[in-house]
Amino acid sequence: MAAFSSRACFGVFSICFLVFTIVSPYVNAQSMAPAPAPASDGTSIDQGIAYVLMLVALVLTYLIHPLDASSYKFF
Repeated sequence: MAAFSSRACFGVFSICFLVFTIVSPYVNAQSMAPAPAPASDGTSIDQGIAYVLMLVALVLTYLIHPLDASSYKFF
């Protein structure tokens, strides 16, 4: 009976060894590369300048429009 248990133990260990041998190459998968650092190509700066210019144009329009409209006498 002792010989059977040692053979069974050897069989279990050999199956575990085979499974470990098959699975172990996949455990050493490469890790993900880090994300590249953000680089500004100038488009965000240009867009910011465009927003500021549109805001200035909007403010000037609302400042000048009442002065221009008051010169007309509709009624």
